[in-house]
Amino acid sequence: MLSRTAEHLFWMARHMERAENTARLLDVTYRMRLLPASMNQPVEPWAQAWAVPLITTGMASDYYASYDALTAENVLEFLVCHPNNPSSIVNCLRGARENARTVRGAITSEMWESLNSTWMEFGQVGTEVLDAEHLGAFFETIKQRSHMFRGVTVGTALRDESFFFTRLGTFFERADNTARILDVKYHILLPSPQDIGGAQDYYQWGSLLRSVSAFEAYRKIYRDTFSSRRVAELLVLRRDMPRSLRACAAEIYNMLQVLAGTTGKEAERQAGELNARLQFARIDDIIEGGLHEYLLDFLERIGELGTEIHRSFFASTDTVARLA
Repeated sequence: MLSRTAEHLFWMARHMERAENTARLLDVTYRMRLLPASMNQPVEPWAQAWAVPLITTGMASDYYASYDALTAENVLEFLVCHPNNPSSIVNCLRGARENARTVRGAITSEMWESLNSTWMEFGQVGTEVLDAEHLGAFFETIKQRSHMFRGVTVGTALRDESFFFTRLGTFFERADNTARILDVKYHILLPSPQDIGGAQDYYQWGSLLRSVSAFEAYRKIYRDTFSSRRVAELLVLRRDMPRSLRACAAEIYNMLQVLAGTTGKEAERQAGELNARLQFARIDDIIEGGLHEYLLDFLERIGELGTEIHRSFFASTDTVARLA
């Protein structure tokens, strides 16, 4: 496969996954703000609810380059449709569609129609979707369209290199998002000792689980009130949890084993090492060593893996951090 084709497929999937992840995060943040004010008091002034999406996505500095004040309206506009934010939902939909258009012959007609119809319907949206009447429906539709694209991909694509590069992009983006959102809750929003186990703590852990579609899974596995240890175990080490770090790392390793050939051996090695660290880790050891430190190390390692994937498979080394 041509390296540029592989790169477009990889980023096509990453853009669509990022659009979904941003919609999930904003939807949960918006719903949390509907709770009584006493449950929404930040631990620190800089840990306000609407700062969380900016911190999680790593876009806080870019946000303040465009806005002076932190408000719900500004954050929603910035992360949904601001033209200067390359990771806004609208720009991610544009990126997914443009990458798909470039490699039209390498994807199925159903994959193309899924991305193109989503762009045609939502690519030009602006602040009109940000009011209370339309916002929830907009986020839900973006999530559904992402689900549809993945389902169409799995259901129609030949299991060749095109399929594996597409899936590699999906799980790479998903792993990064899960690590970031877990770190923000655990490290930045961790309540004071007297609040642990209280209403605020309960709703924050519940919102985190909902943002990664893990609320029902947690209830099914643990059948108990939320605890930071169990949430971390579910989202870091459970292989049967689709958005856990371990599940994503295993899928990334599986894809790279197929794709490695003679040029991707180092990427395969790094992915295998990352997968093994998660496969044989114990949650007690992670907590003892510091979950924040563990997640930062994971993000550093997956960032290095992303650099190696670009170096090994894609056309140019100057595009390594296109959307990092």
